[in-house]
Amino acid sequence: MLGVTAVWALLLPVLYAAGVPGTTLRTGSTLVIQPLWFVGVYVGVTALTPYCVRASRRMGAWAAAPLVASVAVVDFLRYGPYAEAVPSWLSLLNLLPGWLFAYQLGVCWGEKRIGGRGGAVLLAGGTVLFAALLVVFHYPASMVGVPGEVRTNSHPPSLLVPALAAAQSGAAILLRDRIGRLLRRPALWAPVVVINLSAMTILCWHQTAMLAAAVPASFLGTVPGLTGAPDSLGWILARVAWLPVFAGLLILIGRYARAFEAPWENAPAARRAAAGVLAAGFAVFALGLA
Repeated sequence: MLGVTAVWALLLPVLYAAGVPGTTLRTGSTLVIQPLWFVGVYVGVTALTPYCVRASRRMGAWAAAPLVASVAVVDFLRYGPYAEAVPSWLSLLNLLPGWLFAYQLGVCWGEKRIGGRGGAVLLAGGTVLFAALLVVFHYPASMVGVPGEVRTNSHPPSLLVPALAAAQSGAAILLRDRIGRLLRRPALWAPVVVINLSAMTILCWHQTAMLAAAVPASFLGTVPGLTGAPDSLGWILARVAWLPVFAGLLILIGRYARAFEAPWENAPAARRAAAGVLAAGFAVFALGLA
């Protein structure tokens, strides 16, 4: 995360001097910074691992129930009949339980507190709740924020997030043994290992790979699937055709990005300080735009 924000802090003035429009740079900055919220959530929930383990050993799979119940209460208050009287900051109470729910399920699974029967309950219950929230209670269909939508499911998380997490976790539990048998084949296991070892690189740099293609293409006008509006089936097909290009650029970027992910204990203090200042400056700039 420090690497990608520091690199973009240096790139912005260079790209602006090269003639890239300010609107393009603003959009690019927002796209780069937005996925990094996950890192903060990841750090927060993993820091609570000892408490999650303790809750799992004491309550079993039911340790996740208070979390989803808390999200449901907050959602009722902010979307229910008295929503106008509820302060907007109340939704922030969903941040911790909303994102911790899936992690708590994972801890319970790791502690062998959830088995096949629990997986079936999670899959069925999560699917039913997910469908009810969409059809009956008119939650937004997108799991991420969409321009023009008054409500969002992710900032902060709504009840739709733990509903989807429950369904996905249930499916993972039920399919675990079958998938495990398939992954005993080296040809299938090797790509999984490579992608897992590069997971943080992919998260931090995938938008940069896309922009590495989109920014130069912006000088050519409208390029289907790249700089054009996503308003047709043709755009989707063109976007799919661009995916191998994005993947190639990401592999190339990731090769050099590894230097930022290596331990920095032995790095010169000046280098660490400069990277920190650049990263903080870009983060403030991009968050201000967002």
